[in-house]
Amino acid sequence: VAPGGGGTVSWMKYGSFVSLLVVLLALWFRSPQNAELDDRLDTVLSSLLRAERKVGMNNVARPKVAIGFGGCVDLIVDGVSLLNKIGLLPTDQPLHHDYLENAEQLAQSFAYFFAPGAAAERFMLNDTLFTELVEGARDLPGNRWSVGGNAPVMAGRMATEGCDVLLGGSFSPDFTDVLSEHITVAGHVVEEPDIHLILEYPTGANWGHYTSRRANRYIIHSDDHNPYLSSMEEFAAKLENFRPDLLVVGGLQMMDNFPFQSGERDALLSRLADLLSSSSPQIGVHFEMASFVEESIMEDLLHYVIPHADSLGMNEQELPNLLSLLKGSNITVLSDPNPRVATVLDQMREVYRILNQRSKEGSKESHTDRAKSKPLTRLHVHTLAFQAMIVTRGSQWKNTMSATAKASLTANRHVCGSNDIDPSKARLIMDDSFSVSRREGSQRIPLQETRPVSCWHEDDYEICVAPVLVCTDVYQTAGGGDNISAAGLVLQI
Repeated sequence: VAPGGGGTVSWMKYGSFVSLLVVLLALWFRSPQNAELDDRLDTVLSSLLRAERKVGMNNVARPKVAIGFGGCVDLIVDGVSLLNKIGLLPTDQPLHHDYLENAEQLAQSFAYFFAPGAAAERFMLNDTLFTELVEGARDLPGNRWSVGGNAPVMAGRMATEGCDVLLGGSFSPDFTDVLSEHITVAGHVVEEPDIHLILEYPTGANWGHYTSRRANRYIIHSDDHNPYLSSMEEFAAKLENFRPDLLVVGGLQMMDNFPFQSGERDALLSRLADLLSSSSPQIGVHFEMASFVEESIMEDLLHYVIPHADSLGMNEQELPNLLSLLKGSNITVLSDPNPRVATVLDQMREVYRILNQRSKEGSKESHTDRAKSKPLTRLHVHTLAFQAMIVTRGSQWKNTMSATAKASLTANRHVCGSNDIDPSKARLIMDDSFSVSRREGSQRIPLQETRPVSCWHEDDYEICVAPVLVCTDVYQTAGGGDNISAAGLVLQI
């Protein structure tokens, strides 16, 4: 043995011992508060997993789900890095714009949503600027390409969770090649898919003097195919033989502020209404809301689409937006990105009440199948901190408690980019107890770690609320709502 060799061996032995000692000391001196938080997260996680597993997909035929419309390729980048790369300086005027025509409006619109950390999506009329942004994003280190659009993302999640899916969209061959074998595409082939730019940012990101309050994304698109629902005819043709258990509609925000010819959008939505009203009454219809800013399209949705939906899904921005319009006010462009449970539940109750009142009145006045509207029997709102569902008792939707738990777990799985949830990369931001309403004297419900999904009955419906283990190591926020809504639906078909 060379001189000094024994010392090296001894040091390796002692080095291993010292490392072990450091770990043991760290555990020993771990603050009781941190240990308590870790134990709490572990308990909430195991309880949510147990609630999710109460309803298995084993030993049953794969549910059939038809989902439309459209899709795109998402180019995901760090938003601040891209804006810095193209030399877009932070603005002193955060402003809301319905659509984007130039770089100044992009800076103002991005700043408007970036600081509060609110999700937003805008159509860009300026093809030259959009191409410049895409080219800049292509060369940005750390960029990622992914299947995008409400319909393909929901289809991917539902296929993963055990469903057979008919997907309505016109895609390129490269796009369809990466879809699950359990997804059948109805639509024609296009050479170049639409690209959506996803400007992601984490909590605490800085752009000039702006700091983001929470992780989120700002989406820019300039679509050619999606606004025209070009796959609708082929989708309708395949629907009859497919015989779905559930029909899902999403992606209609691509029509928002798009420069259609006069009457063109009305004609498209009228055809969609015919498709929805001609489907069997036994088939559940779910409409996934999105970032709408044009009041006329929201009014069109209330006329053509929402009356035919049994179920609605939306986030904390889209809920007050819809409610404001239902009450005869203007669209609310920006709402609290971290609302309290009581606030959301009150808004959900109002949406449920108003839409069902409209449904009853419409049914009394109508003598034609087309004009008859379905009652709303399911409403799912996904927020950063919690999931909330209202489901009519005795309706077709089952397993509400387990579905709410699954939606909550999927929020972490998607944002962290892993099916295995790591409690060390998560935190609870929902309050330890919550009021069921903002009305004075309302009941408070404590968050029980061993039974974290709280469910109770009111009027003709059940409400369930589940905390989200909020991911602290963000991989991707875009597509979160679609994954969460799809996962919740799977257990309720």
